[in-house]
Amino acid sequence: MENKEPDEVEKLKTRFMSAWHNVKYSWILKTKTCFSRNSPVFVLGKCYHFKAEEMESSLEGCSSEASESEHVTGNVEAFRKDFTSRVWLTYREEFPAISGTNMSSDCGWGCTLRAGQMMLAQALVLHFLGRDWTWPDALKIEGLDTETWTANAARKLVASFEASLQGEKPLETSPIPQTERRSEDDSSHVGSIYHRKIISWFGDSPLAQLGVHRLIDHGRTSGKTAGDWYGPAVVAHILRKAVEEATDPELQGITVYVAQDCTVYSADVIDSHQGCAQGLDAEPNTDRKAVIILIPVRLGGEKSNPEYYEFVKGILSLEYCLGIIGGKPKQAYYFVGFQDDSLIYMDPHYCQSFVDVSTSDFPLESYHCPSPKKMPFSKMDPSCTIGFYSRNVKDFERITQEITKVLKPSSREKYPAFTFVKGHGQDYDFTCSQTLEQKELPSGELRRPETSMGDFVLL
Repeated sequence: MENKEPDEVEKLKTRFMSAWHNVKYSWILKTKTCFSRNSPVFVLGKCYHFKAEEMESSLEGCSSEASESEHVTGNVEAFRKDFTSRVWLTYREEFPAISGTNMSSDCGWGCTLRAGQMMLAQALVLHFLGRDWTWPDALKIEGLDTETWTANAARKLVASFEASLQGEKPLETSPIPQTERRSEDDSSHVGSIYHRKIISWFGDSPLAQLGVHRLIDHGRTSGKTAGDWYGPAVVAHILRKAVEEATDPELQGITVYVAQDCTVYSADVIDSHQGCAQGLDAEPNTDRKAVIILIPVRLGGEKSNPEYYEFVKGILSLEYCLGIIGGKPKQAYYFVGFQDDSLIYMDPHYCQSFVDVSTSDFPLESYHCPSPKKMPFSKMDPSCTIGFYSRNVKDFERITQEITKVLKPSSREKYPAFTFVKGHGQDYDFTCSQTLEQKELPSGELRRPETSMGDFVLL
C-alpha cells in the first residue's frame, strides 16, 4: 500500500496535467483559420488557388515561387484533403511508461519530438507512397467546434478525477469523431497497407521502431531524458539514430543525413545513397538507399530575420521538401506550407488517448489533423531544422541545383541559411549536437500585418 499510494498520486497528477495542457494549448484547434481566396497556398510543394476562375493569372504568380512540375488546383477540398492526409502526431497519454520513469504521457515537453516524428512520417510517405498520395477518408474527418471540444475536455477531466478516486482506469474519449471502417477490399490496397504501417512505426510503445520511447532512448546519448525540452537540432540527430537502428526490413532502404554546421557535404550524401556510410560494399554509382537530409539552421539572432522569409517560402514550394521542425519559443510546430506572410503548420499540442497500433484495424482518425493553422512569419523562432527527401544520387544532384538557387542570399542578408560543399565532412560527434541547440528567448507580442477586406475561406 505504501508504494501504491504514490503511484496513484502520480497517475492523478499526470491526468490533470494532460487536461491542463489541452486547455492551455489546444483551444486553437476548435477555431477556424482564415485563408485568402486571392493568394496561392503552398503545402509541401503543392500550390492551391481557392479562386478557380482566376486560374490562368494565378498560375503565372505560382511559377515564380515553385518548380515547374508542381500541381496547381483551384479546389478548396483538394487542399483540405492534401493537408489532412499528412500524418499528425501529437501528445499522448496512458501509454506504457517510459523506461526508467513513471511517465505515461509526453504532455508539456514532447512537442519537438512529435514535430520531428511528423517530418519523418512525411519522408516515409514520400518514400513508399509518393507526394500525390492522399488518404481516401481524409474529408470524412470534421474539425472540432467549440461545443464539442469543451464537452470532451470537461468529460475527460471529470472522468480522470472520478476514476482516480475509485482506483479505476478513466474512460477514454476520442477528441476526433470516428469515421466508418473501410471495407476489406480497400484495406488490402497497397496504399492502405503502407499508410497503416507508417503510422504503426510511430506508435507509443517501446516496440515501435520510431516511437517516442525509442527517440527518448536515443536522446540519452546527447544528455536528454524524458521530461526535458528538445531543440530542433538535437531532434535531427535523434531521428538519424532512430532510423539507423531500426530493425524493420522495410526501413533498411532509407537513411538520414544530418548537415554539419549548416553545411551539406555532397560526397557524404552520395555515400549515404550508395550505402558506404553504413559500411556496405557498394559498387560505384549504385543506389542502395534513399536519404532524408536534415539541416539544423538558425534564421537570425534572438528573432527570425525577415530577410530569410522568402527563402523559407522557396523551400516550402519544393515537392521534395519535408517541411520544417520549428515553432515559437518553447512551443514546437511542424511547418508544412504558407500563404502570403503566414506559415501553415500542424500542432502537436493536443493530448490524445493511447492507441494500440499493434492491432491490424487500429483507428486512424486521431493521426490526421482536419484543422490547418497559420502563424505570422514574424513569430517564427529562428532555431529550426529543415528536411528534404532524396530518392537517389541523380535526384540529389537535381535537388542541389534547385536549392542552390533558392539559397541565393538577398542584398541585405549576405549569408545563406546553409550551403552545399563538394567532398566529405569530418566525422561528426553526436554528443556535440547539444551545442547546436540555442537557448530560447522570450519575444514580445508582435503585431500582425493588416489585411485588406478581400474574400476569405475558413478551414
